Amino acid sequence: MKTLELPQTDLTASDVVVGLMRINDMSDQDIRSLYAASRDAGVTMFDHAAVYGGWHGCEERFGGAVTLSAAERSEIQLQTKVGIRPTANGAYFDFSYEHIMSSVEESLTALRTDFIDVLLLHRPDALVEPDEVAKAFDELHAAGKVHHFGVSNHTPGQTELLKKSVRQPLAFNQVQLSITHANVITQGLVANMAGLDQSIDRDNDILNHARLNDVTLQAWSPFQKGFFDGVFLGDREHHAELNDVLEEIASAHGVTPTGIAVAWITRHPAHFQVVLGTTNPQRVRDSAAGSDVELSREEWYRVLTAAGHTVP
Repeated sequence: MKTLELPQTDLTASDVVVGLMRINDMSDQDIRSLYAASRDAGVTMFDHAAVYGGWHGCEERFGGAVTLSAAERSEIQLQTKVGIRPTANGAYFDFSYEHIMSSVEESLTALRTDFIDVLLLHRPDALVEPDEVAKAFDELHAAGKVHHFGVSNHTPGQTELLKKSVRQPLAFNQVQLSITHANVITQGLVANMAGLDQSIDRDNDILNHARLNDVTLQAWSPFQKGFFDGVFLGDREHHAELNDVLEEIASAHGVTPTGIAVAWITRHPAHFQVVLGTTNPQRVRDSAAGSDVELSREEWYRVLTAAGHTVP
């Protein structure tokens, strides 16, 4: 598996990240098996969030199931997210100083670690006070409890507002991206083409802002058809042509269609990390194999058009 030297950090990490939002109902042994398969495949980075599995539930399950020696801890990166607060009626966002500080302390306890490699702000908070975020980040960084920081699902303007106060680099932005949910990439192909839904800028040019500012983009839901509409892999009712093309290219490269779905993202020169949501060790292995595939330009654009995107 390829590794990336992540800009604005001292981290070298796998370009495939294993997300652990679905481990809450797994046995300890199954969590250990998923972790072991991930490490054997070359994965070094593991993604959590305070809200996953109930309040710090998945972090607690991981910390309880996987015992990390000091040597092993130094070889991996633990990433978690803060800011979504669940309620009986849904959730709300909270980037207050008090919440960031308390949530991180709870994450450290749940994960049974002394530090978090990467902390992300989990979706934008409309009531954010950048000075409060900056105060929290300063204290967490100075205490060695968080080494690097970033955001998720933030527009360039939202990120720039935070940077007005935050001194640490905001080195990551986790955004939804798959072959079929690819506006982050595909909008720019048809800019200024009236009448095409694909031409609508829904994110204020996240992609180019990230490349200009050395921000690592992390692609979540890399196999989802749409927002949360199920996976496109194997869906011949809605994506027959795409699946045919994925199978053909996968056969040519000696990997699975899952691997090509990953390779399509990692082929992009923005050097995305791909965040998996699977609990299936074989899906992790298939995805990791895709990391080593270098698609040609023709193959990459063929997948793009087979997914229904316009190349004028």
